[in-house]
Amino acid sequence: MSTNRPVYNPEAPAFARLQFCFALATSLALATACAPAADQEEDGATPAAEQTADQPPEADHFVPSTPENLNWGWFPIEKEPVLRMQSGETVRVNTLTHVGAGQNEDPVRYLTSLGIPRDEIPQDVLDFWETREGRPREGRSGHVITGPIHVEGAEPGDVLEIEILSIETRVPWGVNSTSARGGVFSTSYPGYAEGDPALDIPPGTRHVIRTGEVDGREVAFFSDDIQVPLAPFMGILAVAPDPVVGQPGVTVPGVQGSRPPGPLGGNLDVKDLKAGTTVYLPVFHPGALFYVGDPHGAQGDGEVSGTAIEQSLTGTFRLRVHKDGSITGPRAENDEHYILMGIDLDLDRAARHAVWEVVNFLVEEKGLTPAKALSLASIAVDFRVSEVVDLTQVVSGFIPKDVFLR
Repeated sequence: MSTNRPVYNPEAPAFARLQFCFALATSLALATACAPAADQEEDGATPAAEQTADQPPEADHFVPSTPENLNWGWFPIEKEPVLRMQSGETVRVNTLTHVGAGQNEDPVRYLTSLGIPRDEIPQDVLDFWETREGRPREGRSGHVITGPIHVEGAEPGDVLEIEILSIETRVPWGVNSTSARGGVFSTSYPGYAEGDPALDIPPGTRHVIRTGEVDGREVAFFSDDIQVPLAPFMGILAVAPDPVVGQPGVTVPGVQGSRPPGPLGGNLDVKDLKAGTTVYLPVFHPGALFYVGDPHGAQGDGEVSGTAIEQSLTGTFRLRVHKDGSITGPRAENDEHYILMGIDLDLDRAARHAVWEVVNFLVEEKGLTPAKALSLASIAVDFRVSEVVDLTQVVSGFIPKDVFLR
């Protein structure tokens, strides 16, 4: 592996400028010229020419959530890619929620007992569940993750750009879990103190939440009197990591558990990483090896119960490789904001890292002095607690684009 790969250090000097917008005419031309032949199926993906009504030909490639394309709670480094694609091409990816796919009980029995009709259970859930016994579990978490996708030309030290083109629901239901000692009320949560009261919630409480369209927008029917706007996003957007035992989520050599986010991206659970947003991740391995999963229908900042509306989704992405910039961890942007993230086991440290990343960005990208950058961070930048329940915690700094006149 190359020795010039980025090392996660939020307090290091800012790296070379990362350009957020690129005219990639050359890459797009290559996408057409280098598309795989229609009979090339050994990578587990379906060529666009063979896509059916359930696989809209909106992208250059399609990756279904079949068992061979799924991983359970980790990001394998040596796994054969489910797809090889050119930089600048698009890919449509099916993902599965872990609800119904990871429990010991038969998925049909389990999900129908929650009130989910049999005909609303994807076959993918049943097929994955049948492969559970053959999958390694030590050091792994519970997420079901699709990938990896190999992007030609990506090398350690590069940046992978993930343009989120669309996120769509696959089923009209999702599940949220609550418990007396779950999420921020867990006895293992850093903010717990001996003697803290527990909520009066029956063990194993699962809330099945129906979703559908009302007046032209998708909503979650939380109750007869409450409708929550649906805002689907992928909780996990990741590249293959470079795990070291002792790092968060790494207890087995070579195995990065999917629970904690980190430099690879991973289980960020940042609800703003939805359609119309572009995410940037550092590359640690040839091909970048892109993973996506932990699909959510809606979530509040914090994800305080430990889960969102866990709902199977389909995402369409454009993946690009950038050679002229390096970053130490995930960042993003949309039409309104640059989004810089701080990640740490400690929420206070995560906030500090987020501010440091914002200041570095303003110095490198906007030419401010550190003093002016910190001043602007304090008067114009919103720092949001994106998630607090996945071991490492995420604080995101939202820099408004409209304050910059040029």
